Amino acid sequence: MARIDVRKTYKLYIGGAFPRSESGHSYEVTDSKGKFVANAALASRKDVRDAVVAARKAFGSWSGRTAYNRGQIVYRIAEVMEDRRPQFEDAVRQSEGGSAAAARGQVDAAVDRLVWYAGWADKLAQVIGNANPVAGPFFNHTAPEPTGVVGVLAPQSSSLLGLVSVVAPVIVTGNVAVVVSSYERPLPAVTFSEVLATSDVPGGVVNILTGDAATLGPWLAAHMDVNAIDLGGVTGDAELATALEVAAADNLKRVRRAPDEEPDWTAEPALSAMTAFVEAKTVWHPIGI
Repeated sequence: MARIDVRKTYKLYIGGAFPRSESGHSYEVTDSKGKFVANAALASRKDVRDAVVAARKAFGSWSGRTAYNRGQIVYRIAEVMEDRRPQFEDAVRQSEGGSAAAARGQVDAAVDRLVWYAGWADKLAQVIGNANPVAGPFFNHTAPEPTGVVGVLAPQSSSLLGLVSVVAPVIVTGNVAVVVSSYERPLPAVTFSEVLATSDVPGGVVNILTGDAATLGPWLAAHMDVNAIDLGGVTGDAELATALEVAAADNLKRVRRAPDEEPDWTAEPALSAMTAFVEAKTVWHPIGI
């Protein structure tokens, strides 16, 4: 007897839970050949607000953890991804096309990228912090601190490796994230949210919305409780990128500007991905007191 496939309708990931979109709308997700795969929730302005509230609630606890502990948790994400490798390979191959070997390579690189950032968690402060020489009987120390709630417009083409490459440096430095996934290729992001939910990441540290960056981006950029925004997902749209930068200026958000073309995500990562969303705090203390 012929069997009918069970098609999934994926939900959002907000505050550690999987709610339906407040809009009640979804959109069709197709594979690289245009064949229907599933439905994804179409996030709304209310969903953006809910995600920011969840992120802000999680920020105090997450930023207060030791850097070593955050590194352990990011490493745990890599472990769970490794266990779910076949599902990620299928999601990447459906989303981006290509061979099984290419999809396997993307998953390898994503897992390795998480391990790389996990290793930097408790080392970054020693590299970019400093004991500053000053005139007078004082200790003067500079240390990095997380910025706060970071909006992330994820890359549109690199549905898994690009996503991991922009989310990992945000959270490993003590920030929390509201992420808008690739619109046409959301399945790896949805699978990644399931990994976050079953690893040690506290609810609200990463919130993942599926929808159009051109629609959700302005609401995220203008939100007064978002402290920074990564515009990597609006590559090639200079008009939208400029509009988002203008909206972000209203509360002096840190902005990681949109590149002219999507980067090569397989290239070696750099510390700049982490330093983009930390602030330098300098403390003076009298010697001998």
